[in-house]
Amino acid sequence: MTLSKKKKWTPASKPCSSPNAHPLDVPAADDLQNIKDYLQRNHPHFSEPTVRAIYQRVRLLKTLPNQGRPGHRSGTRELALAPLPYVVVYSVKADAVEILHIYHGAQDWR
Repeated sequence: MTLSKKKKWTPASKPCSSPNAHPLDVPAADDLQNIKDYLQRNHPHFSEPTVRAIYQRVRLLKTLPNQGRPGHRSGTRELALAPLPYVVVYSVKADAVEILHIYHGAQDWR
């Protein structure tokens, strides 16, 4: 059994700068903020636990980058966050995982 090396995080628009880089690139960070804002307005008691759960699952991609299914777009993978209704779209590079977007399953994002 071969264990993969731990991946670095990198924004999709920038090269890797450090193994401690933030795990969400700008569009994905905006997506997460929009999810938080929506939940805060409409379901405040779900906001913090939902955002925390999404963030924790995204962080797991650092050590298990291929856990998601092959994506609908070439070069991407998709991680369904069941039981939450969200899907993380990301790409795996040689030395990094790029988090591209976080979508609600009801969105027309394909």
